[in-house]
Amino acid sequence: MTKYKKAFLLISILSFSFGVFASNITESDSTLVGDSLNIQISKIQKQEIANPEIPVEENSVILGMLDSLVNLKFYTNTSFTTDTNVLNVFNFPSDSVPVYPDSILAARIENLNIQTPFELTFNKNVKNYIRTYSVKKRELTSKVLGLSELYFPLFEEQLDKHNMPLELKYLAVVESALNPTANSRASAKGLWQFMYATGKMYGLKSSSLVEDRFDPIKSTDAACRHLQDLYDIYGNWSLALAAYNSGAGNVNRAIRRAGGVKNYWAVWPYLPRETRGYVPAFIAVVYIMNYAAEHNIYPIEPSFFSAETDTIMVNDVLSFDQISELMGISKADLKYLNPTFKRGIIPSTKDKKYVLTLPQEYISGFIDKEEELYDYKSKKGIERDKLLAEIEKAKQRNIHYVRSGENLGSIAQKYRCSVRNLRSWNNLRGNTIYPGQKLVVFAPGYSGKRTSTASTSKSTNINGRTKDYHTVKSGENLGLIAKKYKCSTSDIKKWNNLRSNTIQPKQKLIVYAPTKKPAKTASTKTTSKSGNNYVYHTIRKGDTLWDIAKLYDGVTVDEIRKLNQINNSKKLKPGDKLKVQLKG
Repeated sequence: MTKYKKAFLLISILSFSFGVFASNITESDSTLVGDSLNIQISKIQKQEIANPEIPVEENSVILGMLDSLVNLKFYTNTSFTTDTNVLNVFNFPSDSVPVYPDSILAARIENLNIQTPFELTFNKNVKNYIRTYSVKKRELTSKVLGLSELYFPLFEEQLDKHNMPLELKYLAVVESALNPTANSRASAKGLWQFMYATGKMYGLKSSSLVEDRFDPIKSTDAACRHLQDLYDIYGNWSLALAAYNSGAGNVNRAIRRAGGVKNYWAVWPYLPRETRGYVPAFIAVVYIMNYAAEHNIYPIEPSFFSAETDTIMVNDVLSFDQISELMGISKADLKYLNPTFKRGIIPSTKDKKYVLTLPQEYISGFIDKEEELYDYKSKKGIERDKLLAEIEKAKQRNIHYVRSGENLGSIAQKYRCSVRNLRSWNNLRGNTIYPGQKLVVFAPGYSGKRTSTASTSKSTNINGRTKDYHTVKSGENLGLIAKKYKCSTSDIKKWNNLRSNTIQPKQKLIVYAPTKKPAKTASTKTTSKSGNNYVYHTIRKGDTLWDIAKLYDGVTVDEIRKLNQINNSKKLKPGDKLKVQLKG
């Protein structure tokens, strides 16, 4: 039986069975109706023998992102703003919570599967996430549906631009529940949950005033490029999604342990626990976003839709206070539409301009009052000179990760400030700090030089090693980390002033990784007439653009793409040479 005939049969069964199983099933009797169909049951059972059930944990990152929508003030009110009578085509009572047998869920997912390049399958882990979205967290799913009307058009435009499957838009629901200012425990940020280092690799900048990871357009473009790079490695979207969540290193190790098979369900048992729930959650999101009405779930709309907003270029420094007071738009709406500007300041200059998103009805008013806006002194006294002072202060902002043995006094001495300053900048009530804690320091006089003997050089290099930061993961110890960076545990203890081998998850460690010498993979360095320095990197088997960019300080994937005119469909071939412009 062909795939399409099979799908037709499944849809027919689905249509017949819907009225039998869905009518009058409410939360009060939410036990599953007996499964009378056997669609895909054999296939599902075989898969579940290899992939045992993992329950959806209440403290999981995915549920944490959903729960972050509880206090999100993006909605006109807390009730449904769409006409549910129009959307309720199945005539469910308002309190009905439909629950379906496995066969119906499997048939619907198979129907979606034939329309997508993704491998959508049904098993107990997928079912658990479907139940989470359709029963346990159904009110929050309504908010996700509402936010999708704002963000999905933007995602689809970027995915189409990169010639990628539009279904990837659902990944942002798994990552952030479409909360544009989502911030994970691991400090991943934004709709696509970029870590700082990965975001920087794809051109996303972070400062005290501006966070590109919160920018819906920039972060979506970066996510597209990152996902395409991962797909180029594996040639399989499920593995690419797994690598997006846990990193290519974890997926590569899982593939090796599975005997080299590049199939998500084959490597599933060897993936980190969180990643084993990641693709099932993605499949569940694809399902619920397409079958929400069948579960009596409807959108709670946000304040604005994508079609109701527009963008305008800001040519000079400006604050949300100035815009709000002179134009009458609420600061809450400005923050909602422009999460990129963390402190409500748009630091535009002649050399670097930023885009502002506004409701359409305010665009013409902004154009008419633009010069007046720049000169306007707000009620809070915020004017150009003070804004410029804020920008200058932001440039002097440092992040200090507390090391074992340090106290506020020693840190204050290092940055030439007072303990009182440190406590004020970080909202500390006492003097207690702990290793790995992140402290904000404003230190205009700090040069970055260290007075301790542990650092013999001002640069980021020690004996051919490049300085980096490692965030300790659960289960790691100094021995494993030392092996990863090809050093000794004594080295790590020395670099971090550690007195013992005890480390904690999420603790930041300074490491000096062996510098990969371009000479092994690149030809002679050349200098162009313009004075730019270039090397020609020889591609090795298994190289990705991300790997190559990491070899050269300050070089990004996007720069290599542009310099070598590489599009998304071009494959890297071992032996070919790539031109790389050196920085500095």
